[in-house]
Amino acid sequence: MRLIIAAAILAVAATAHGQVMKCVRADGSVEYANRCPAGTSEHRTTISTKTSGSTTPAPTPAAQKSLAEREAAFKKRQTEQNEEAQKAQKVATETAQKKQACEGARNYLKMIESGERLRTRDPKTGEIGYIDDAGRAAEEARARKAVQDYCS
Repeated sequence: MRLIIAAAILAVAATAHGQVMKCVRADGSVEYANRCPAGTSEHRTTISTKTSGSTTPAPTPAAQKSLAEREAAFKKRQTEQNEEAQKAQKVATETAQKKQACEGARNYLKMIESGERLRTRDPKTGEIGYIDDAGRAAEEARARKAVQDYCS
């Protein structure tokens, strides 16, 4: 139990910043703290709570960005990421539509090439008619052009 309490105290103490002072009471008892309580004599130590592993100096105030500048930079990056995601989504959608149109055009061309009779519907009367050989050739040329446009 004492080990857990000692570890918790050390963890809290590790987050503190500043110089550790040696505080000596009149009866000779020693206490270490950031500030010495009243009635004790204060002695500086070489103990510091700052990490010594850091080799980079602290940034100067001129080099630090203000909160508003950092927030503006963050919002700019976020906007750019959203725009890139929208562009990627648009490209993916267009690619899928083009693939679907290509597949439809190829299927229609296969149907024309199979020799199956092609039907048409008169838009005014709704009657069904069949395409003759000249119309079939024109329809086949149009289907080939569609395959070329969508599948290239």
